[in-house]
Amino acid sequence: MSARTKKDFLKATVEHIDITAFPDVVPLVEAMGRTAFQARNLSRAAGIYDRMLRDPDCTIILCLAGSLISAGLKKAIQTLVRDRMVDAIVSTGANIVDQDFFEGLGFNHYLGTPFVDDSELRDLHIDRIYDTYIDEDELRECDETVGRIADSLDPRPYSSREIIAEMGRFLESEGKGEGSIVLEAFRKDVPIFCPAFSDCSAGFGLVEHQYKRQGVNCVSLDSAKDFLELTRIKMESKETGLLMIGGGVPKNFAQDIVVAADVLGQDAPMHKYAIQLTVADERDGALSGSTLKEASSWGKVDTVFEQMVYGEATVTFPLLAGYAWHKKGWESRAERRCARLLDTAGSRS
Repeated sequence: MSARTKKDFLKATVEHIDITAFPDVVPLVEAMGRTAFQARNLSRAAGIYDRMLRDPDCTIILCLAGSLISAGLKKAIQTLVRDRMVDAIVSTGANIVDQDFFEGLGFNHYLGTPFVDDSELRDLHIDRIYDTYIDEDELRECDETVGRIADSLDPRPYSSREIIAEMGRFLESEGKGEGSIVLEAFRKDVPIFCPAFSDCSAGFGLVEHQYKRQGVNCVSLDSAKDFLELTRIKMESKETGLLMIGGGVPKNFAQDIVVAADVLGQDAPMHKYAIQLTVADERDGALSGSTLKEASSWGKVDTVFEQMVYGEATVTFPLLAGYAWHKKGWESRAERRCARLLDTAGSRS
């Protein structure tokens, strides 16, 4: 057993970047547009995002993959939700539950190092995400909280969007979570979808919920409802734009709604705008690294306003989001309140 304790490791907390706290990154990002390589690509992507915000017909879908909240990007994403810079979110469960909702409950991520004895961390119930730490015992409390929320709901199939809204309602009712993406999205009626919702703390909570009830009168997940709800947003929007951090399931899910609308007999255009910040390589054929031009061959993304940016998101995203925020295209942008649309549609079905 380790002679050290948790307190020896869990000392300095991760501090979230506030894109509004700096005077103005616009001149820097515009200067990058007169350079080369990924600096120029990032500058063009920032310009496309600003164009999305100024397009009155465009509904903006933010996609989140990778460990982003634990790495200090929570406040930047929460700002986009608060200031009408995003209308719907598609994310991995880890970002929304294990990281954002987890912090909303009052817990923290901590600065760490990859140069550590992981068996020592395991003995202390400390989980490592590259160079950050999280308290496993606190994470179990997050699991159990999701289970208690499920216990309080009417037993029926839910989309992940509906359960996450209930998580936001829980934070508000408990007076917790200021600065949380889940809470801000609940207040702004910005729907959050986690297509692989069981693959996170929510999954553990729901497993416990169903196990205790022996599979009777349980809350369950309806993944097809997730797909239909996000497709409804596409069908109700004149134009759509994707801002994708990372790839994986969120990227594919958000791109696929164009095809889904067509399957439903609706004439929905390809996503007019698309940006992806990624470190993935396209040469292995995997979805995370596939280019947006490739997505055009599937009829998902138009190629006029698309940009791939190859760089790590903790570096590229604050610059892109900070540029768009300081350009202030969002100030005259109308709220979409897409969750209200879905709740209304659900009451009709």
